[in-house]
Amino acid sequence: MGEISGISVIPGGIYQIPPGMGGICIIPPDMGRFPVFDIPGHNSYLTGNQLSSDCSDVPIIKALQEGVRVIELDMWPNSTKDDIHILHGRTLTSPVELIRCLRSIKKYAFSASPYPVVITLEDHLTPDLRAKVAKMVVETFGDMLYYPESEESSRDFPSPEALKGRIIISTKPPKEYLEANSVKKNGGGMQEAEPDEEAWGKEVPDLQMELESADKDDLDVSADCDDDDDQQVAQSSPPEFKSLITIQAGKPKGTISDALKVDPDNVRRLSLSEKELAKAAVSHGLDLVRFTQRNLLRIYPKGTRVNSSNYNPFIAWIHGAQMVAFNMQGYGRSLWLMHGFYKANGGCGYVKKPDFLLNNAPQDEVFDPKAKLPVKQTLKVKIYLGDGWNLDFEKTHFDAYSPPDFYTRVGIAGVEDDTVMKKTKAIEDSWTPVWDEEFIFPLTVPELALLRIEVHEHDKSGKDDFAGQICLPVSELRRGFRTVPLFDRKGMKFKSVKLLMRLILE
Repeated sequence: MGEISGISVIPGGIYQIPPGMGGICIIPPDMGRFPVFDIPGHNSYLTGNQLSSDCSDVPIIKALQEGVRVIELDMWPNSTKDDIHILHGRTLTSPVELIRCLRSIKKYAFSASPYPVVITLEDHLTPDLRAKVAKMVVETFGDMLYYPESEESSRDFPSPEALKGRIIISTKPPKEYLEANSVKKNGGGMQEAEPDEEAWGKEVPDLQMELESADKDDLDVSADCDDDDDQQVAQSSPPEFKSLITIQAGKPKGTISDALKVDPDNVRRLSLSEKELAKAAVSHGLDLVRFTQRNLLRIYPKGTRVNSSNYNPFIAWIHGAQMVAFNMQGYGRSLWLMHGFYKANGGCGYVKKPDFLLNNAPQDEVFDPKAKLPVKQTLKVKIYLGDGWNLDFEKTHFDAYSPPDFYTRVGIAGVEDDTVMKKTKAIEDSWTPVWDEEFIFPLTVPELALLRIEVHEHDKSGKDDFAGQICLPVSELRRGFRTVPLFDRKGMKFKSVKLLMRLILE
């Protein structure tokens, strides 16, 4: 047994802070088709907002160093139509060259984890430029590139363990892009931006409220259309480009019921926006779970999140979606949940799904995220005290004339019945607050639950100040007294700030 920041590290039940720093990863070599959650990025090349920020390989490098395993690149022709640029199409974002992004991916892909990196390509290119992409990809990655040698071999997708050190390409075959554009949604153009709903001061959107809101809207699924698709994409494509596509994304015909039908002989990747997912969860929740047992489901932020905010990932996770794409260049409570979820499994970027999201039960029964379930485990959290703010902050950071008044928010993120937030009393005028309060959380699905901890400084005359946070996978918590480090709003660990806690699992 070892200790990292006071958190026990036990082989077979690993816990590590922060992710991607040399932890032990347990991924069985025979896990079958897509039985893991992985960390995906959305528009991974953007440095800031979705409309006018620069495109660069810098956020791609940062994401890979933090353990992100899926990088998204939007490919467009340059102004002279002889090279490929990466940018958010039909916006004011400035481009970056594809080759620069590919070289950075090669250099940093396995800096935090040896497990495979998936590059999802949104393709707006001509056949000639696709041939150029194929040449770039092969020359850049060489033997690191994985793709099936035949259509038959692609039906049995290797596990992450078997794909260590490999790069995988995922996109729609070019013909699928053409068909997707022929049924492009009405309206097009730029959607009206939403307010900054995911700044750290806002709570994570409630699962039930999101589902009820989605139920009022009509579901218009255009699977894998993602954000924008080029109406001029040609139908033909060089075979060398098609052969590199390992995870093929296809456009379904008809309704969401048709899109979620499981073909035992083929593996598909289906993409839905967060709104489409919420709507489908209301009317086709069991179909979503059943689909993800054999296929990949990718969820991406709605187009109105122009400030690179994020959504509640638990709607996707509790339905088995493997690729829950986030704007990693943003920050806020939803992103804290993402960071916490992937602290599991040694921070390798892949987390095995719970068995109830994998196994086909008798009579084709599957896990029902809406079902009322009995309590499976009880977590007791006692918050004793906090320390270290006086070392990491200026004396006047929280209050100009007196020591801070800290309080702690403690709660659970998970399925609807488990989700709750509570808080301690505020301890006035102390840099080392002693709360000595216990909280009890009965959990129905502890396998998907996160323990959420936040510290704030109470301000009687205005908005409370942020003083640190952490999210921890309940499934990997260890009983006993623990010194837990806190992180800033962008997910960086404070040098000195810690909480003394006691954890009891029954």
